[in-house]
Amino acid sequence: MNNQPEEYQILLDRLASLKGIETEYRDIWGNLHSLSPDIILRILSAMGCRLDSVEQLEKEIETLEHRDWGPVTPPVLIVSWPALPKEILFQIPANPESEPEGLPADLQARLDITEESGQIKIRYFSPEELGYKGTAHTGETLYLRGGLPFPQDLSLGRHQMVLILSQGLRQFEQGVLVIVCPEKTYLPPALEGGGKRAGLMVSLAGLRSGDNWGVGDFRDLKALVIWTIEFLQADVIGLLPLHAVANRQPYNISPYYPSSRFYRNPIYLSVPEIEEYPLALKARETAENPENETLLSELRASAKVQFEKVDRLKRKVLKIVFQTFLDRHWKPPGQETQRQKDFQHYMDREGELLDHFAVFCALAAYFEKENPELSTWGQWPDPFQDPCSPEVKTFAKEHWQEILFEKYLQWQVEAQLSAVQDLALNSGSEIGLYHDLALGIDPWGADSWAWREFTISGIKVGAPPDDFSPQGQDWGFSPPQEEKYRREGYQLFSLEIRKNSRPGGALRIDHVMKFSRLFWILEERPPQEGVYVRYSFEDYLKILALESNRNKTLIIGEDLGTVPDQLREVLHQYGLFSYRLFYFEKDETGNLMSPADYPEYALASVSTHDLPPLAGFWAMEDLVLRRELGLMATEEQFHQALAGRIREKRRMIDRLYQLGFLSQEERLTLQAQEKPVLTDEIHRAVVSFILNSRAKLAILTQEDLFGEKKQLNLPGTVDSYPNWSRKMRYALEELRNHPEVLKKAEMFRGLIDQSGRRVRSGRTPGKD
Repeated sequence: MNNQPEEYQILLDRLASLKGIETEYRDIWGNLHSLSPDIILRILSAMGCRLDSVEQLEKEIETLEHRDWGPVTPPVLIVSWPALPKEILFQIPANPESEPEGLPADLQARLDITEESGQIKIRYFSPEELGYKGTAHTGETLYLRGGLPFPQDLSLGRHQMVLILSQGLRQFEQGVLVIVCPEKTYLPPALEGGGKRAGLMVSLAGLRSGDNWGVGDFRDLKALVIWTIEFLQADVIGLLPLHAVANRQPYNISPYYPSSRFYRNPIYLSVPEIEEYPLALKARETAENPENETLLSELRASAKVQFEKVDRLKRKVLKIVFQTFLDRHWKPPGQETQRQKDFQHYMDREGELLDHFAVFCALAAYFEKENPELSTWGQWPDPFQDPCSPEVKTFAKEHWQEILFEKYLQWQVEAQLSAVQDLALNSGSEIGLYHDLALGIDPWGADSWAWREFTISGIKVGAPPDDFSPQGQDWGFSPPQEEKYRREGYQLFSLEIRKNSRPGGALRIDHVMKFSRLFWILEERPPQEGVYVRYSFEDYLKILALESNRNKTLIIGEDLGTVPDQLREVLHQYGLFSYRLFYFEKDETGNLMSPADYPEYALASVSTHDLPPLAGFWAMEDLVLRRELGLMATEEQFHQALAGRIREKRRMIDRLYQLGFLSQEERLTLQAQEKPVLTDEIHRAVVSFILNSRAKLAILTQEDLFGEKKQLNLPGTVDSYPNWSRKMRYALEELRNHPEVLKKAEMFRGLIDQSGRRVRSGRTPGKD
């Protein structure tokens, strides 16, 4: 690379800019990082560019600079309503036999419109209605550009159009997908005007009860929903991602590293609530035999979720339940039962998306049984690595029952989760479930197998060095191939938002900055050598607005970390809620920001799953844990962190006093505190601070409500810390009678009431 002529390197930088590569960036300390030409070259190669010579570079640049002149008209148009564009631009090659002085006088235009509703409209345009916009040379071809009126009566949605241009014997035709989107994402009526609400965030897996099978399930979630709405008077029940994972510990249990973002983990099914279970005698006998009764008791009593054991037992019983479904309902044509028709309707609606997922699950189980060493699809025989190969199609025919089983599980997951959301709305909530969409996918999971052309191989996504990760972060998954998404009209992205919004009232987008840019890292290279690559930010936001309104889903963008102010402004323009944490929201002097200065369109909270809960933060146990696990380089670094935390807590105490959340006596007592423990006074002050912020949503994690010290996930660890498997301290049966639960819950409920966030139609606790 260093031997290339200067002209080559100039062209390389130009091509990088056209492809969205930022050849330099500043880290959080203000240091400028410039990319070497070798890194730029390899990134462009991963994008599919041909770079062997100056001539190839020039051709790549010319193609990009004239890409809008190639088709008759852009094949995909994403527009916002009601501010629709005035015209559609088009281009045709000039007639080589005449000198162009504008558009040909005999040029005719026709626009065939098939609206999403199925209605067909045909529009004709005379030469007088076509405006001349200029010319451009692409290679040796001279193109004429014109414009015709954009149809102003299109409704929200996806519409197919065909533009046909005719001039004498010449005819040009181009299909156009027009996606008409609203200007903003959906805002629930409860949050309109001065509306505010509160909520509780939980890990569903960690819910404990005397009935579940060692992992929180949808029946547990119902109990929590009723308690949250009726007892706490909170509107929102937040959940970590419910995405499908392999349930293998410790590597395949993270909800943020899913096998699929389109489908959910069947481990959350409440087996007894499936319609066929009471009729499946063998299934009940299996679940209730002495060996499995003992296992269930152990799984319930375990302080941590035993994902593999629970999954194995549930699937064993669920296969028998499914066989009962087949015996009773899988009938030949003309004899179908209503339940069979309902299942078939579900499968028809899901289509190819579900087909690919179910086939992958069946293949993974088959190869694991044949050879446990074949743990990823990259190790399968070559024909089975292609979801469309003849061998995969033959497998699907021969193993139809195993594939149908996986579809049955997802059908039941949707049914049970929908019942939870219905219960929430019928109990007085106006939002209900709040879901979470992970940033990436497991590179060896179902989605990467089925949709690999939508990602870029040889690249991983991560983050540059910062205080938390001085070496940077490699998150282990590939970035999206934006050109493929756009060519497909962002259909896969739309499905992703749709699938994760339902059933629920809110959706959190993990690392929402991904729509603007991502940090790319070459495989086998350190994160320090990574590069930011830009994406078509507003395309994604427009599609997000469309799906948000269609599904009546509030969108929350997780915008923690270093976020340019202008990016947050654009997010706000589209109606996305910001995500603000007590720990991080500080003014220019380093003091806690006043609750009155929080943005209105935001979710405010104390901590997240990746941070220490308030009790652990206050006791500084997170720092001790990081030292014990070797996550701090030196003992000196540990003591510096302790000293910094003590200073930070003292400033918090002073600020909470200054803002009126602590009395003078409480302030002095806390400042003199010898043993760093979270007192009732500081707990109440911080919760009150969050609830009294301007943010329309204020949510506590169950750890911050109940005073738990251990965080759910410790970034930078895999098997040295029990990530994602910690259970809630209190069982669901204790929520209405345990003294400590009642004390903390009554504090939270009282503050919710005082802050004007209570559920409007919620009933008073203890009353019908």
